[in-house]
Amino acid sequence: MSRLDLFINRMVSQRACLDHAAALTENIGGPVFELGLGNGRTYHHMCAIMPTRDIWVFERAIASHPDSTPPEDRVMLGDVFETLPQAADRFPDGAALIHADLGGHNAKKNDEFARRVSPFIEPLLAPGGLMVSSDRMYFENLTEIALPPDAVPGRCFIYQK
Repeated sequence: MSRLDLFINRMVSQRACLDHAAALTENIGGPVFELGLGNGRTYHHMCAIMPTRDIWVFERAIASHPDSTPPEDRVMLGDVFETLPQAADRFPDGAALIHADLGGHNAKKNDEFARRVSPFIEPLLAPGGLMVSSDRMYFENLTEIALPPDAVPGRCFIYQK
């Protein structure tokens, strides 16, 4: 499969999983967390499908498209290993939905990072909340749930608390 096909499958799956997760968490209170902003396409989509939600972005440095840049008061800047514990203190009831697309182009490094960051993400979810990730994660107390029909297996994952 070409890299273009892999990218398209990831984007189609990401959109399908976020749309599905937004519907499933509609009645769960709490903010939404976007871990990694990049150029902001996913954040922009999340704002469109969840217009009444407070969406917080976790990023090292903002470099997004101007139309996809969150307000400064909804950004937690810094290393995720520092900002995620701060979020746990700031949002003790947890997030309804967390999305992460933190990996790069090296599958082994992505997996190592997922193993390191999973314990920091798991306590941030509200009961019933969902985690959508482009990489397989390693949670002790979250359950992987079925993908929506239009998602490509292995290109996105959904976990529930």
